[in-house]
Formats: sequence, C-alpha cells, structure tokens
Amino acid sequence: MIDSFGRSISYLRVSVTDRCDLRCVYCMSEDMTFLPKKDLLSLEELDRVCSAFVSLGVRKLRITGGEPLVRRDVLSLFQNLGRHLKTGDLDELTLTTNGTQLEKYAQGLVAAGVKRVNISLDSLDADRFRTITRWGSHAQVMTGIRAAQAAGLKVKINVVAMRGVNEDEFDDLVAWCGQEGFDLVFIETMPMGDIDGDRTSQYLPLSLVRAKLARRWTLDAIPDTTGGPARYTRCAETGGRVGFITPMTHNFCESCNRVRLTCTGMLYMCLGQDDDADLRAPLRAGADDGLLLAAIEEAIGRKPKGHDFVIDRRHNRPAVSRTMSVTGG
Repeated sequence: MIDSFGRSISYLRVSVTDRCDLRCVYCMSEDMTFLPKKDLLSLEELDRVCSAFVSLGVRKLRITGGEPLVRRDVLSLFQNLGRHLKTGDLDELTLTTNGTQLEKYAQGLVAAGVKRVNISLDSLDADRFRTITRWGSHAQVMTGIRAAQAAGLKVKINVVAMRGVNEDEFDDLVAWCGQEGFDLVFIETMPMGDIDGDRTSQYLPLSLVRAKLARRWTLDAIPDTTGGPARYTRCAETGGRVGFITPMTHNFCESCNRVRLTCTGMLYMCLGQDDDADLRAPLRAGADDGLLLAAIEEAIGRKPKGHDFVIDRRHNRPAVSRTMSVTGG
C-alpha cells in the first residue's frame, strides 16, 4: 500500500480494547466511561481485518489497547495471527502493554510467535508509579517484566517524559535498562483526549531531556529502527539503545508507515488527525473481503501528510478529543 505522498504503509497498530486496569494521569481520566462490549469487534473480526491488511502488504502488526491483555481470550488472537508469521507474509507480531498481565501471558505470547514487547513504565519508584497510574502495583509490573525476560521476550521500556513528575529518574532509567539489556524509549506527552488535569505543565521537550542525559551519558546517533517513529542512540557507557519519540518538537511524518485500527473498527490514518474510515460496516457486509479491501485502499489514499499536535497553553485543549486508549497506544 502506497499513500498519496509515496510512503509505503507496512505497519498496523490494532487496539483490541479501550479498557485498562490502570488510569495513567496523561492517558485517562480516573472515572472513565468505556465502550459497551457489544460495540467492539469480535476477536474473529479482528483476525479477519488484520489478515486483510497483511494481504495488502502490512508486514508488522502491533496489538495495543487500552491494555490489550485484559481482553478476554486475547491470546487466541495472537495464536491465530501467528499463522502469518509461519507463512512469511508477516515479519513481526508484537504488543504494547503496561506489564500487569505478563506473568500470566508471557509464555503463551512466545508460543504464538511474539518475540518482543513494549512495556510502559514511567517510574522505578513504587510510590511514584502508584501516583502516576493512580492505583497500579509497581511490584506486579516488575514481576511481569521478569516473566517476559524468562520467557525469552526482548523488552523495550517506554517512558513518558513529564516535567516535575519523573524527570529526576531519567539517568536511573538509562542505567537500569542498560544493566538489564532493555531498550529504552522516551516519549513526549501528546495532547490527546479530555482528561483530568493540566497537561501543559507536564510537557517536557525531549531536546531538553537528551541534553540533560548528555551530561552523564555518551549518546551516539545510530540508524537502527524497530519499524516505528523512535530515533535511536547508542549509550557508550551501557551499550544499550536509548530512543526518543518526539511528536511535538520534531515530528516523524515524512517517514510514517503506520495506520491505527480501533477496537470498534475505525481506521485512523494519522494519530494526530480526526479523519477516519469505518471498516466495521464493510467487514460485516458479508463473508467476501472485497468491500473491506476497497475501504482500506480508499482510506490509505486519504492519509494526511502530517499531524498537527500542539500544546494549547491558552485554553488547555487537546489536539484531538479522543483519548490514546481509544485510538490505540
């Protein structure tokens, strides 16, 4: 699939649920209203639409949420999608998770063909972690991380950089990830969704984070890519990779190869735009995939050149009204 700007679309991120067992302050309100379960695509429908994308040239599938591992019987989706890895039609099947359910699912994920996992962890301090997630157990997540390691999964730690919240831990995170052999990626806060609190005060440009890290660490730019938007460096002192995702200060739209499918079957061609395409209707129109494939190709033709993320400091308004948990983190 080639969009109107000549970019090859080879990466699909799929939200299987908008629900989560945490309430991270930058992602959700504490009192969330979730979608009725009847509005969600079934696991069989998710398999079918993912397979349609694979037939059109998608080489990487990432399962997301919300928290994807709280979806009932979600492991069966990984097992079914794993057939595309065996045929060679898919290069990678992976997921982003908060880690709370990994103790239960790590072995099964590996058996299904998953080789690596992104785990969101914004603090190494148990009390601070609980504050950020509102009620999360740091010990439970660490147990999940150990289970992922034991199962043979390659781990990447995602950290949302927040001014005045966790910026004093960045050196510790670099050291810990280097010691454990984890990739580490810092992410700028994105203005998505009407959530509690003032995000403008949390926003921390990663240019400042990188400059501060450079006081202690030697970070040399490297051309490595994992298929997503992170720009990677190699830390000379630890040997580990440290990446930066900068949707606000240095967007990555010129090389965007991604689209996102929500758990209700809406396709977003850009994380920072509201334009979408309804894939649920053609998916349910019949057993033949003709209408579904046509709808996908039409939507790819509308993929915009770039997003318009901006921190609105005057009105504290999000760039888009939907939360990250709805779109797929």
